[in-house]
Amino acid sequence: MAAREPNRGLSPSKPGAAAAPATLTTAWTPGHALEPGLHLVATPIGNLGDITLRALWVLRSVDRILCEDTRVTGRLLAHYGIDRPLDPYHDHNADRVRPAVLAALRRGETLALVSDAGTPLVSDPGYKLVREAIAEGLPVTAAPGPSAALTALILSGLPPDAFLFAGFPPPRSAARRKVFAQWQGLAATLVFFEGASRLAACLADMAEVLGERKAAVGRELTKRHEEMRRGTLAELAERYRAESAPRGEVVIVVGPPEAAAPDIADLDARLDQLLDRLSLRDAVAALAAETGLGRRALYDRALARQRAAAAP
Repeated sequence: MAAREPNRGLSPSKPGAAAAPATLTTAWTPGHALEPGLHLVATPIGNLGDITLRALWVLRSVDRILCEDTRVTGRLLAHYGIDRPLDPYHDHNADRVRPAVLAALRRGETLALVSDAGTPLVSDPGYKLVREAIAEGLPVTAAPGPSAALTALILSGLPPDAFLFAGFPPPRSAARRKVFAQWQGLAATLVFFEGASRLAACLADMAEVLGERKAAVGRELTKRHEEMRRGTLAELAERYRAESAPRGEVVIVVGPPEAAAPDIADLDARLDQLLDRLSLRDAVAALAAETGLGRRALYDRALARQRAAAAP
């Protein structure tokens, strides 16, 4: 079975809202016909209001839509009054179906590929199809949109400037720990998908391997009862261990390892070395690049050392 983005299934933005065909499908068009090729279309991860106008245009314009589950995608299309043929494309049939899809692209057909929710290829089938289409020089483009990984990352409160999306960890503890160990020294925020039933055990393994890091767990993202819990890995593991497993799938965001406090004597010695041959500005820039420390603090320290050295 395909690994999927969290929060599968589709729901209106408000509880109890009717899933009547929406009218905004005609509110925007780019003024030209959709080009033939394979269009990767992101779909909502929970809140139907997150569909983009471009995605709706593409889905209304293609010859066929390739999807994981025709029932799930069918509900999305029905909500927006879109009537296009649906063909299943998932892990169980991809090897058999892919040659026919590539043949259709060679004939100049216009196809969309969607996952049940979120961005196609992100923990979903489709990578081999895209790779082979590109290898043949067939046109491939994307209508970007919702992503559970990015939504959780920006809501986590953890550094987003460098991050690694690592998909679903293995289900067994020993294999999970090996995966976490390979990312242990990476100076980046880590993003994982996980099933609710394994959440507490997964967080405990993370705490054991990755140490006392800040983390966040996202659940029901984009929905009315959206939840982000924040704390250390150990705190979150204990919290979920004490509770019954939450519903659905979740996203775990783990902060980067804390930088070790620099040895002041070593820092000053290195500053003196750099100041002997560089300007104050260049010395600070070089040391900031070496240590990852903030330039403002280094500048103030370097300036103080220059003044101390010049004092009678």
